[in-house]
Amino acid sequence: MKAAAFNYARAASVDEAVQMLVRGGGGAKLLAGGQSLLPALNLRLMSLDLLVDITGIAALRGIRVEGGTLKIGAMTRHADLLTSPEIAAHAPLLAKAIAHVAHPAIRNRGTIGGNLAHADPASELPACMLALGATLVIQGPSGQRRVQAADFFLGLYQTALAPDEILIAIELPALASGERAFFHEYARRMGDYAIVGLAAQGKPAGDRIDALRLVYFGVGERAGSCPAAARILQQRHSPAILAEAQAALAADLQPQNDHQASAAMRLHLARTLLARCVNELLGRAEASA
Repeated sequence: MKAAAFNYARAASVDEAVQMLVRGGGGAKLLAGGQSLLPALNLRLMSLDLLVDITGIAALRGIRVEGGTLKIGAMTRHADLLTSPEIAAHAPLLAKAIAHVAHPAIRNRGTIGGNLAHADPASELPACMLALGATLVIQGPSGQRRVQAADFFLGLYQTALAPDEILIAIELPALASGERAFFHEYARRMGDYAIVGLAAQGKPAGDRIDALRLVYFGVGERAGSCPAAARILQQRHSPAILAEAQAALAADLQPQNDHQASAAMRLHLARTLLARCVNELLGRAEASA
């Protein structure tokens, strides 16, 4: 199939792109990497009146460190994140996760901003934003605003972006001394959408993990934090504490049944991932399920 007819415009700046979105009303969409948008158009799962191409806006690309903040332009490609020394040094969680995003052909075109604006619940990057405490920088007709990741992802393919706004950058606190990151997902094949995945970051302190943030994806309508389990794991580690944290996941998560896995299977895999996460963050050789 091919997409239904639409108008096309190429923006030379963020301000021009915002003006085009305003003129297009709710019928305008942005073209960034196009790895989710174009298949949806071609399958006629969605339609639009105006396609605003922002791929030529150089100001939306790039990775830099300013003070204790890592700043990533929204048009930065997945492939650039994968090879960036700044990402590896200051946001190793993101470096671990990006290798699991689809396949090289898609990583060479897809962008971090397009991925986050799409808000797929099985995607790796929204979970990373929550685990890293990211701030998303948005520009619209009234200027710029900053939204915490916890307030940005609203539901299944839903974000805090208004129809006339553009996600222009992501700001991440640089990895603090002593912090460690964990990332792993279960998928049928490498590059497939995750059945269950876990992005986590915390600071080991002896036999406990301080400032622990646990975020699961592929479970429910959006990436979900697990504060109850994280609080339990800030106690001195023991098999009993781990078991208590694993049991708490049932309250934190709302796994779904679908063609990939049952809700019970997802919860079992989530608990297995938690054990693996705890042991890796504490520097232990093996996890117990």
